[in-house]
This record gives sequence, structure tokens and C-alpha cells, in this order.
Amino acid sequence: MARNSVQFQKGLSEAEFERQYGTEQACRDALFRWRWPEGFECPACGERRHSAIKSRQLFQCSACRRQTSLTAGTIFAATKVTLRTWFRAIYHVTHTKQGISSIELGRRLGVTQTTAWTIKHKLGQVMLERDAKRQLTGRVELDDAYLGGERSGGKRGRGSPGKTPFLAAVETTPEGKPVRLKLCRVPSFCSRAVEDFAKRGLERT
Repeated sequence: MARNSVQFQKGLSEAEFERQYGTEQACRDALFRWRWPEGFECPACGERRHSAIKSRQLFQCSACRRQTSLTAGTIFAATKVTLRTWFRAIYHVTHTKQGISSIELGRRLGVTQTTAWTIKHKLGQVMLERDAKRQLTGRVELDDAYLGGERSGGKRGRGSPGKTPFLAAVETTPEGKPVRLKLCRVPSFCSRAVEDFAKRGLERT
């Protein structure tokens, strides 16, 4: 049986992560490359010429004079936590197969549980928003299901008032191995609800 390429894909070791992102400056340099791969671009006018205000860690546009921070408009905006801590949080959240609690994340990062919870919540929201925009492609399996149980004294079966209907679509490899999943709560399993879900979540071929 062939191995699942997603499950066994090569990850980034802790040693390699530390080599690449072990300092605050290394994290800033990486974020700059990701945000402006072609070099700084003013978010207001698009001008590339700029100067750096090192004392405040800002970039000032040479045309419109607007000042922009590296983290403005990103998940790191206005944070009091260092980028190095954020990067380490991203590493632990994405490399822990069974998930990680905010308590354990706080221990690993050296921050309070409350700070770790906030970081984890923001990362989860960003990943949710990113995945919501990506459509499933190729071979997709679609099914309907209910979430919840029977209410006391209520009707049994699929039409029970205590059950919430939702659709589940799974993008798979040609061998049927799951790659990505989309779930969507629907009012019912009528053809219109299924069609609307398919238009939003599945790529046309």
C-alpha cells in the first residue's frame, strides 16, 4: 500500500527552524520577504522608494510620506509579543499532529496561558479564513450528515430537532486518501443547498 504523501511529507525539524528563525531579526527579514517579495511597496500609493526609521521600526514612503510598519495589516499587528515567539507558536501549532493546548503552548513559548490562548485563537482564525477561500479540486467525495443527538422526548432519527444538518466534502488522492476537508452547515439537504455549497467550495472542471 502506498504511503500517504500528505501524512509523510517532510517537515521542518526544530534544529532547522531555529537556524532559520532563531532570532528576532531573522523573523523580521523573513516576514519582509513574504510580504514584499519584490521589495517594499507603499500600501497607499505603490511607490517603492522609501527610507527606514530604525528607531521606530517603520518604513516611510519617499513619495507620499506615509509611514508603515512591517506588521501593519497582518496577524502580528499591534502585538506586544515578539515575532520570534509568534513564529515558534506557528511551528508548534502546525507541527503537532494531535493539537496542542494553550497551557502546553504557553509552557513551550514561555508566556502565560492567556497569551498562548490568544495566539492560538488568532492563528486558528487565519487558517480558517484561508481555507474558506480555497476550493477543493480533483477527486472529491461529498456526503450529508447530522451533528447532535436526540432531545428528550423528541422525534428520533435524521429529522430529530436536536440534530444539525451539514455537508462534508473531502478532496482525495486518486487512491482515495483524504487531502483536504470542507464542512458546511445547511438548513436542509435540498438540491439548492447542495448546489450552493458545491459552487462555493468545489472548483469547476
